[in-house]
Amino acid sequence: MTIERMIHGGDLAVDTRGMMDEDGAKECGYLDTDKEPRRPGDTDGPGSRAAVTSVQGFGDVELRILVIGSSGSSQFLLTNFILGRQEFSEDVYSISSSQKNVGEFVGRRVAVVNRPNLYNKDLSKSKMRKEMRRSMCLTSPGPHAVLIAFDLEKISPNDMKTPKLVTNKFGENVLNYTMVLLVYDGHLRGRALNDKVMRTDWHLRELVEQCNCRYHIFSKNWRNRAGSRELLHKIERMLQAMGGHHYINRSYKRAEDSVRTEERKLRNKRRSEIERTCRELEEQFQGDELRWQMDNYNGSVGAEIRAKAELQNRWLRTSLAVGLGLGFIAGAAMGMIVGSVEGPGGMVLGGAVGGIVGGASGAASQLAIQHLDERVGSHTPNFNTAFINRFFRAPPV
Repeated sequence: MTIERMIHGGDLAVDTRGMMDEDGAKECGYLDTDKEPRRPGDTDGPGSRAAVTSVQGFGDVELRILVIGSSGSSQFLLTNFILGRQEFSEDVYSISSSQKNVGEFVGRRVAVVNRPNLYNKDLSKSKMRKEMRRSMCLTSPGPHAVLIAFDLEKISPNDMKTPKLVTNKFGENVLNYTMVLLVYDGHLRGRALNDKVMRTDWHLRELVEQCNCRYHIFSKNWRNRAGSRELLHKIERMLQAMGGHHYINRSYKRAEDSVRTEERKLRNKRRSEIERTCRELEEQFQGDELRWQMDNYNGSVGAEIRAKAELQNRWLRTSLAVGLGLGFIAGAAMGMIVGSVEGPGGMVLGGAVGGIVGGASGAASQLAIQHLDERVGSHTPNFNTAFINRFFRAPPV
């Protein structure tokens, strides 16, 4: 492996994606190469990572899961259940920014993305649009599964509208990748519980039918792992029915293109650092050990760059420009109305002044929202945390 090859992106790409069809509505599939670097002498024994495969044949692919909630804590309880750890405390009912957490789910590598609840009244419409884009960047080039979480015993009229709202935001075909997740800790079990969902409570049945009758019930206690393997198999069967392809549409294509453009920029900025580190590795190691060290470094740098690009790219930054533009238009219109009292000259002057003030206000509001994201809650996106969580390992012995 040469230094030049690493710098120019051949080995820094975390995975290789498939090709788009002409209208951008469907992907032809891809082979994921984001695998653990293997030490010389590693084997595929029963406990090794390479031996952990799925019955559907997708065992080496990191599952990208988008978790959506309408209101309340259900989506955060679901994330804790999937990751097998308390990523969110029990009193978290909302977040102000989308975030990504990685881990393992029944031996499968997963990346779980949460976004603000769909009916979060504390966030403006522009902020919600920005968070939709952020969640798409974090799950680009597209999610393998979209899980909509509800409290089984607290289904509201808004909950019944959630699948339709999801299709409005992510496209109608997204329901082919969607499953209803119901949190429940009552006394019903087995068939009686399933009968409650599909027969007794018509509103539950109607909700589940909107997602092609795909649903799963999980416990509020993330330590209770009952049903975790069954949920994974349901996700895999859903994925298999779609030919193993993740969901994609034009918006996801734009998100992925923007992320990849940002990756190239970040990689170029770190060119000298990469060259220096590669030379140091070549001086210290040789043979298979050198290749393992190079692969390990390559994977780590590529993942760090990818994580940063998902959170900072042009597609996300355009929301600030949109705020500026809309503010300018609204301010100019108001200024012209007020200035019309003084005649044509007043309209021109009022429009110019109003546009400047409105544009500044629009931009300021966007910046204020971004600043608020950095201060509200304990779960703002932090690509360094995500990177360390996923890639930190003890030094080789």
